[in-house]
Amino acid sequence: MSLSSRLVPLADAQRRLAALVCPLAPLEVPLAEAAGLVLAEDVAATEAVPPFACSAMDGYGIAATGEPAPLTLKVVRRILAGDAPGEEIGPGEAVRIMTGAPLPPGADAVCMIEDSDAARDGTVVVLGHSPAPGEHVRHAGEDVAADEVVLERSTVLRARHLGVLASVGRSAVLAHRRPIVGVLSTGSELVAAPAPLAPGQIRDSNRHALLALVAAAGANALDLGLVRDDEDLAVAAVRAGAERCDLLVTSGGVSVGDKDVVKAIIDRCCRDAEVLQVAIKPAKPLAFGRFAGGGVLIGLPGNPVSSMVSFELFVRPTIAALGGETSPPATARAIAAEALSRSADGKLHLVHVQVEVDGEGRLVARRSGGRASHLLASTVAANALALVADGAGVPAGAMVPVLPLTGAAWPASVRPFPVEQGERVGHEVEDGLEGLDGTCC
Repeated sequence: MSLSSRLVPLADAQRRLAALVCPLAPLEVPLAEAAGLVLAEDVAATEAVPPFACSAMDGYGIAATGEPAPLTLKVVRRILAGDAPGEEIGPGEAVRIMTGAPLPPGADAVCMIEDSDAARDGTVVVLGHSPAPGEHVRHAGEDVAADEVVLERSTVLRARHLGVLASVGRSAVLAHRRPIVGVLSTGSELVAAPAPLAPGQIRDSNRHALLALVAAAGANALDLGLVRDDEDLAVAAVRAGAERCDLLVTSGGVSVGDKDVVKAIIDRCCRDAEVLQVAIKPAKPLAFGRFAGGGVLIGLPGNPVSSMVSFELFVRPTIAALGGETSPPATARAIAAEALSRSADGKLHLVHVQVEVDGEGRLVARRSGGRASHLLASTVAANALALVADGAGVPAGAMVPVLPLTGAAWPASVRPFPVEQGERVGHEVEDGLEGLDGTCC
């Protein structure tokens, strides 16, 4: 185990953790279960979409002749969506056709119903517009050609992607499965509700918050419970959890206290383990390692705000990398609505802020509450972290990078995080946090 007392830059800590993380092996997943997963194959169409020329409008299918309107034509039949196209139409003939219905042989244009006047019995129609060849026609393969690659590997599958996959005849795809992430709280001072509090005890809030964040990040959350500060008990709990998880997250016991057990846990359970002091505030202490079975352990600090900040910087990117995502988290740039003042201490400060869109369509960030790492209630109104670099801080009106929080409400005019492959959040964006890209293996 490597134990460092010097401050490690955030990007350096993220790179070290990234070296332990490999995407989970892909498997065949039904489309009904694939939303949010990362595609592990290129998908090519085996058939054209649409597979035949069809009408883009309700109206009349004709053979375009270029003759000026009005045109009086004989209506030989009606074709609905799902019907066979039937026989070829001849000169002076038309078919009554509905949107999506196949054009019969001989027809190459559609006149909209609004430009027509049919006889009461429907056998004759007068067209007030003479359509050009191809007008209001969806040609075979116009959307997708046979053998065309419609989705590339590493695509995060959203609703529209699943629609495309279904349109080309796929009922399942090869995708990275959803990671299983276990959450374990450590600390003899912690009590789970509704048990009464004894003197010196507090409620275990971290586990519930982290489980919700894990689920919001797209993983399967597994509650591993609460263990007191006993090395043997904690090691046993971690070993049992490691058999069930791809990633195990602990909170508490990672600092320098006399009974901080996570260092003992990773020393006895993990390889390639490190205990770091990251140059950030809050959430300075961090531990991580790899289990013999391949899973990853991340030890977060016990202060409630620190544990959630650490989740955003270390756990969320690890979940994404395990799930096959290759893009690191992205930051937007917002205008500081108030001064985000601080003193120089060699650390990056992460400030909970509420980001909104002002009347000019710009992102604006303001503090959401208190600054201390134990003030959990102050985070309720936050939807992002402002990244305030070392120094005197950010004056009011200046630009500041902001990292959207997992699952938080984001302004309706701005795409919420997590972003899709290759996209970024906000009006003005930058590559914000280096780190876990899942490319180690």
